[in-house]
Amino acid sequence: MSPSTKLTAALLGGVLLAVLTGCGTSAEKGNAEAAAPSVRAKPALPGMPPVLDVKDVYAADRPGKLSPVVKDFPSRVYVPNTNSDTVSVIDPATYKVIRTIKVGRQPQHVVPSWDLKTLWVNNDIGDSLTAIDAATGKVTRTVPVSDPYNLYFTPDGKYAVVMASMDRQLVFRDAHTMKTAKTVPVSCAGVNHADFSMDGRYFIVSCEFSGELLKVDTARMKVVGRQKLPFKGAMPQDVKLSPDGGTFYIADMMANGVWVLDGKKFTTPKLLLTGKGAHGLYVSRDSKEMYISNRGEGSISVFDFAQRKLAKKWRLPNGGSPDMGGVSADGKVLWLSGRYNSEVYAIDTASGKQLARIRVGGGPHGLAVYPQPGRYSLGHTGVFR
Repeated sequence: MSPSTKLTAALLGGVLLAVLTGCGTSAEKGNAEAAAPSVRAKPALPGMPPVLDVKDVYAADRPGKLSPVVKDFPSRVYVPNTNSDTVSVIDPATYKVIRTIKVGRQPQHVVPSWDLKTLWVNNDIGDSLTAIDAATGKVTRTVPVSDPYNLYFTPDGKYAVVMASMDRQLVFRDAHTMKTAKTVPVSCAGVNHADFSMDGRYFIVSCEFSGELLKVDTARMKVVGRQKLPFKGAMPQDVKLSPDGGTFYIADMMANGVWVLDGKKFTTPKLLLTGKGAHGLYVSRDSKEMYISNRGEGSISVFDFAQRKLAKKWRLPNGGSPDMGGVSADGKVLWLSGRYNSEVYAIDTASGKQLARIRVGGGPHGLAVYPQPGRYSLGHTGVFR
C-alpha cells in the first residue's frame, strides 16, 4: 500500500483493524453436506515430498510423529498480540505465560517455516517478518517485507507466499532469504488464507473483503480461477483441505458457516452452517474430525469427515471469541486465541471442556502451537504434511 494509506491504517488503531479483519454479524439460512470426490494418485509438484497415503493427506501428523528436526524443541504456544505488538509465549504444561517478545507493528500470525526450524511473526502494519529460532525461542532477525498479513510455503519448499492483503498481491519469495521471486497482483480484496491440493499443483485462496476465492497454479505462480461466493457480504477466512484431498473447506464469518468446494472443478461451493462468525479450521490428529471456531458466539463446531456433517458443538463457559490456533502434538488439546478478550483458550478435544483461559496481550490472533507432528510446514499457524 502507499505510505499515506499505511499511515492511515496505523492511525486507525488495532481495534478497528481487528474488526476489518473479521467479525461476523449476519446469517443466512441454509445447509449443505460435503461432497467427497474420489482421489487418484497424480504426479505431484516436482520437489514435493511424496504423499504418505493418498487416502489421507494428514497421515504424517499422527500423535508423537515429531520430525527429527523438532523432537528436542520445547513445547510452547506462541501468541501474536495485534494490539500490543508482542508475542506471548505460553508453557502448555503450566498454562502460564513465561515470556513476552516485542515484535513489529500489528503481528497477525506466527508461522512455522517449511523446514520447521523457524517461526515467522507476520508484522502486517510494521512491514516486516520477525524470525524466532524455534529451538531456543530467541529472535534471530527481522526481514523487511511489505504487508505480510499471512504467510504460506509451497509444498516443494522453494518459496514462501506472502498474503499481502492491503497491497492486493501474492508475493512469492525465497523460503529462506525472503527475497522476492515473483509478485502476482490480484484483483480481489483481502487475500488472507489458503491451502494446497494433495498433489501441491494448485492452492485455493480466500479474499476476505470482496467475498471471493482464487485458484492459483503453484509452479506457474499464476491465478487460474476466480469466483464470487454466492452470499451477500461474504467474508471467507481459513481454508482447509479434507483428508482425502477431494474437498476444500472455507470458513466464512459473515455467512456463519463453512463453504464446501470441489477444488479440482472449482465450481460454486455449498454452505454448511456452523455458527456465528466461523473463522478457523483445524484437523484432529486422527484425521477424523475438523474443529471450527465460531468467533461470534464463543463456540467450536466439530465436523465429522466420514459422515460429512456436524457431529457436535462445544460452547466456552461465559462466552469468548475463539479465533485462530492449533492442536497440541498429542492431539489432546485445541488451542485458540480469544481475539476480543485478550486471552487464550485450551480445550479438551475428547470432551470439549475448557481446560484453561490464559490472559495475554491485546488482540491475540494467529497463535502457533509448536512443535507439532509432520514432515514439513505449509505455513499459516501450522499446516503440516
